[in-house]
Amino acid sequence: MDTFQKRTALRIALDSFVLASLASPIAWMVTREAAEESVVALASEESGRILHRFHSIDLSGPTALQHANDAASSIAGGLFDIAEIYDANGSKLAVSLTAEGEAVEALLPKHGAPRYTEASYESLKPTPDKWLLRIFIPLRNSNIDPKAAITGYFEGVRVMPSWQQDQIFSNSLTMALMVGLASLLCGAVLYPVVVHLSADNARKAREVLESHIAMMEAMGRAMAKRDSDTGAHNYRVAWIAACIGEKMNLTGEAMQALIVGSFLHDVGKIGIPDAILLKPGRLDDVEMTTMRTHVAQGEAIVGGIDWLKGAHAVVSAHHEKWNGTGYPRGLATEAIPLAARIFAIADVFDALCSKRPYKEPMGFDAAVAILEKDTASHFDPDVVTAFLSIARKTFDRLANINEDETRVLMEERVRVHFGM
Repeated sequence: MDTFQKRTALRIALDSFVLASLASPIAWMVTREAAEESVVALASEESGRILHRFHSIDLSGPTALQHANDAASSIAGGLFDIAEIYDANGSKLAVSLTAEGEAVEALLPKHGAPRYTEASYESLKPTPDKWLLRIFIPLRNSNIDPKAAITGYFEGVRVMPSWQQDQIFSNSLTMALMVGLASLLCGAVLYPVVVHLSADNARKAREVLESHIAMMEAMGRAMAKRDSDTGAHNYRVAWIAACIGEKMNLTGEAMQALIVGSFLHDVGKIGIPDAILLKPGRLDDVEMTTMRTHVAQGEAIVGGIDWLKGAHAVVSAHHEKWNGTGYPRGLATEAIPLAARIFAIADVFDALCSKRPYKEPMGFDAAVAILEKDTASHFDPDVVTAFLSIARKTFDRLANINEDETRVLMEERVRVHFGM
């Protein structure tokens, strides 16, 4: 299992656990409330049946008191342990209690004369071992008209027996466990799906990235061929720049932009005429002006391709100098992008140490001496300091290797910093 899969498994497991922790108590409460409502509905139906049988719905007239007492006595001992019947004015007409009802009556919260218009109930836990359901029902002559005049009130209290409490607890626990297990199973089912989709997405992203890298290499090689180079220069300067960037703790997009920009630094030379680009001698002022337009042309090329926009800093400023005497904008010091300041050292060091048709490679000490001499004029002193700490190792690693070997070096850095 790779790092991504471990991270995904941990995240899904954590989310599933949190979901189970939230859903299980909710399932518990919903199941318990449903059980309470079921008991209340049954009790309400039974009490209504008895009230009708004893003519205790219309609590007016000389027989109202007798009917109320008969009904209360019949109701208590069935589903209720306390049965109270009130007339329409809220005066208590009858009350009947079982032994259980007498034991808990003093524990009930008191209230005034009933005035409610809708049936309701409350669940009470006056002591740890007592669970009461208290039901309030307004009495009407009509069973189908909820706006009919209220003729009385019935209030009943059921002391939940231990067997029923155990049954409700068992049902609630079972439902909570089922919901919790379902949440965990859902996470287990989702894990392979997420891993598969992520792997597929990563594969496609990698393919796109590889095509971008291939496009970058193709453009760099095409430019190198036009400039009478083997193409190894682009690989070398990109690798050297990446090494300096690592020394300066560049990561992520900043490092990626440095690598791409270094590889494509001279892409604008595609638009320079061969007569100027391949001229063996020194360029005159007009030709030099034309040559310098490769910067603007390079900016236009990388700016027109979304994936290459990160290369803009190096392409646009790789000829700027620390003291402001460079071109095309005469930027100075930290106004020059850091990637361009890093690349400038990589480019000059490689040019000094490489064999060209018009010169032999320079030795390490001579090349370093030139860099040190131009520090604070051409080069950023901090970047020079960072490079000098790895310069010998860099020089030795690039000595006597061909283009393919140089390409391997650069591709290693690409894999590291582009997550390939």
